[in-house]
Amino acid sequence: MIAPVRRPPWPACRRCPAIAIDLGSARTRAWTAGRHRIIDVPTTTGPDDLAAHPVQRGTIVDPAGSARLLSRLLAHRLPENAQPVIAFTMPVLSDRQHHTTAVGILQVLRPRTVLALDSVMAIALAAGADPFRPLLVIDIGAHLTEVALLADGEMLSARREARGTRDLDEGTAAHLAADITAVITKMMRDDPLPQFVDALDRGPLLAGGGALRPELVSQLSVRLPGPVQQVPQPHTAAVRGAAEALRSAQHHPSLGPPAHPIP
Repeated sequence: MIAPVRRPPWPACRRCPAIAIDLGSARTRAWTAGRHRIIDVPTTTGPDDLAAHPVQRGTIVDPAGSARLLSRLLAHRLPENAQPVIAFTMPVLSDRQHHTTAVGILQVLRPRTVLALDSVMAIALAAGADPFRPLLVIDIGAHLTEVALLADGEMLSARREARGTRDLDEGTAAHLAADITAVITKMMRDDPLPQFVDALDRGPLLAGGGALRPELVSQLSVRLPGPVQQVPQPHTAAVRGAAEALRSAQHHPSLGPPAHPIP
């Protein structure tokens, strides 16, 4: 009997480096195995005077531009003929089209396997939160705010709002905090889950660039019950959580054959 051919686990494969990517509306952040620093650049294409934004309010509007950005950012960091294992984050409530578009963009890096996870789940991983206890995650980005209730390792309820810290120019931190509080109130009204009470008693977990705004954190602390907990280095929490997911899933069957054909 001929023994089956087994692929080596991806960490032992020299041509299968691990990459975590958070393609945001304002910033793109990436982590690569073996490097201590997170790559952090504006999500723009073209020269500075003609800069275009391929991701807007959490939606990929220019797949080709996004692919060029990731190629310019990461391709030269990969070994020759590498087939990386990639984990990427998606905003909550992203549809299948967003997933398909994102996976298509990542083909520019010729991945062996592509893993997707919701950004709020990635943030919980980065914070080392207990995945089975109720947790309310608030991710305030530059152009998008995401709120999700997590419990028992799942996302029970979620909302996304096309508002973020860049909109503070048109209003105050109090206005944005009031909007976020209204979103949470509506979530509780539409999905009256008992886990909301426990999560709010524990205090929401705050991430994203908005968590670096003291005035916004202060306003949320006034409006929400329980202590507002900031994730360490909140602006990079999503990509760090994606990296943690790669470490945790290194022996998962999905890390075997490539998720998509590689030409």
